[in-house]
Amino acid sequence: MTVTPLAHVPTTHPAPAFRGRIGQDARSGHYAVPLRYRLHVAAACADGLRIAVVHSLLGLDDVCPVTFLDPVPDCPDGGHSALRPLYEASAHRYTGAAVAPVLSDAWSGRIVSTHAADITRDLAQHFGAGRPALYPCGAESETEAVERMCAGIERSAQHAGSAGGDEAERAAALEQLLDSLSSLERWLIGRKYLIRDHVTAADVELWVTLVQLDTVHRDHLDAAAVQRIADHPTLWAYARRLAAHPAFGTHLDLDGIARRHHAHCQGLEAAGAAVQILDWASHTGRTS
Repeated sequence: MTVTPLAHVPTTHPAPAFRGRIGQDARSGHYAVPLRYRLHVAAACADGLRIAVVHSLLGLDDVCPVTFLDPVPDCPDGGHSALRPLYEASAHRYTGAAVAPVLSDAWSGRIVSTHAADITRDLAQHFGAGRPALYPCGAESETEAVERMCAGIERSAQHAGSAGGDEAERAAALEQLLDSLSSLERWLIGRKYLIRDHVTAADVELWVTLVQLDTVHRDHLDAAAVQRIADHPTLWAYARRLAAHPAFGTHLDLDGIARRHHAHCQGLEAAGAAVQILDWASHTGRTS
């Protein structure tokens, strides 16, 4: 797959505060032991949704329990009060926001990681034996290319739908977004999944990006732009097919995504808000 570089558009995602990793043996400090770790995620958040889907695909309920947080953080700084004790136990006089996602260590009562990509890789590597190969050997560069492309789609969609800035720059961002979608459309023709003949983490990454594009960014695009985005039938059929998979669809909280978005968004709703690309609820069986 050819990945077209996209111009950088600033995002509001906070930098991860903790970057611990689960290791292979006791010398690592955080070594892999069933039921030692717990996930704390808000599935209405893109990172939380990715982790929740990976967790379900791996079938880790009996290995690493999950606490699902309210879609809308209850602290003014965007953090969750339920996570504050973990943050304060993990960093002396911590003053930042207690944000999700969090992988915590029940043995120490402290945070291991708040970095979503590290968390999903560690879950798959250290608890994935005999389970689906979400990060198949030899596919590292392909997976990373998909991650970069999805980050570019996110940036371009944000910039294309921004309320301020130069109109020409917004138009250029939209064209970059459409170029990426067209590349994916061509790549998926004749394929069921993105990089292998089974679901991988690359599919999770792209699917969550498409969910965000249709349920969040669409609200700030005009109807013509949304129609051009929707004009990728193979890509959206792929998204619809994954939505019907229990590990994907069961975590899709449409009401929570809407509440989270409206609680923090400063932009204006555009005509595209009325032009839904997929009827996600009908494919997931969930309305909230």
